[in-house]
Amino acid sequence: MFEAFMMTPTRSPATTAFLLSTVIVIPVLATPGHGLAERIQLGMPIACEPGKTCYIQNYTDRDPSPAARDFKCGTLTYDGHNGTDFRLPSLQAQRAGVDVLASASGRVLRTRENLPDGAFHKGAREAVRDVECGNGVLVQHDDHWETQYCHLATGSLRVKPGDTVTRGQPLGRVGLSGLTEYPHLHFTVRHDGSITDPFAHGASPESCGGGEMLWEPALQARLRYQERAVLNTGFATTPVTMEFIEDGRTDAELPSAASAAIVAFVRIIGLKSGDVQRLVLSGPSGKVIAENNAAPVENNKAQAFLSTGRKRPANGWEQGTYKAEYTVEHAGQVVLRERWELPVQSH
Repeated sequence: MFEAFMMTPTRSPATTAFLLSTVIVIPVLATPGHGLAERIQLGMPIACEPGKTCYIQNYTDRDPSPAARDFKCGTLTYDGHNGTDFRLPSLQAQRAGVDVLASASGRVLRTRENLPDGAFHKGAREAVRDVECGNGVLVQHDDHWETQYCHLATGSLRVKPGDTVTRGQPLGRVGLSGLTEYPHLHFTVRHDGSITDPFAHGASPESCGGGEMLWEPALQARLRYQERAVLNTGFATTPVTMEFIEDGRTDAELPSAASAAIVAFVRIIGLKSGDVQRLVLSGPSGKVIAENNAAPVENNKAQAFLSTGRKRPANGWEQGTYKAEYTVEHAGQVVLRERWELPVQSH
């Protein structure tokens, strides 16, 4: 078994890594000159397309104080977060199966498996005390590097301690084990026992955008930093909730000509204080039939959702394509825009 130390979340559930011994030690970020000559080159640790089928929810916390900031001095992290969270867009995607991959070749040092999925969500923090990483794999690489993979699905591990793995080899599947409320892979990199940020290896704690990227060159553009991102969009026939979107049921209940209502929705990660959101639903003729002009965001948000809709008119729905457009403005400038469509045909 593995010992773990507890990290208290500030805005979302913390992911706590299991340590390498029974000594409880809080690792520090690698500093300038720390192992730059022997830096590792990392491949994707998860079988997904960044920005399309997975999203980076949180980066490594670069701030040594009780505050938190990511490697760009942004808000996509929380106090004490010691890795990168690759989030799936919904539980539906997780249930379909997404492989966790060895990010580099090496030897499996430790594993933990057969912890239940969803224990934290069902039983709160006490249910995962000392096993916050959940089902996980720790891989040892050359030159004192290690990579760690957390929250794997129960029963999905395909490796055992002592196994040799190659880059891209499946280790297991993304799950909901340990301290997590949503499906994601928590990926941690260590060198000489210290946490290092794969987006800013060797950067000083106070820098913004400094250091070396450890990702292989072909990945760096795909893993570009996004301050905000749209996680889900769609249409429904009834008012939606965060749970409804997360479960992925929306795809099975698309509005039709017989529907009592058409509701457009969007889920977003990374909203900033002062952001102004607007969601507009237009009919086939281009006329706006519903809109939601939200109040400015008061605090930075790890995730949020917005919806707008209209009940079926007395003369029924107009045949054709309904369009939704979501925008976020900050300081008078559009910083995020997303559009999606729904065809509605007559009976």
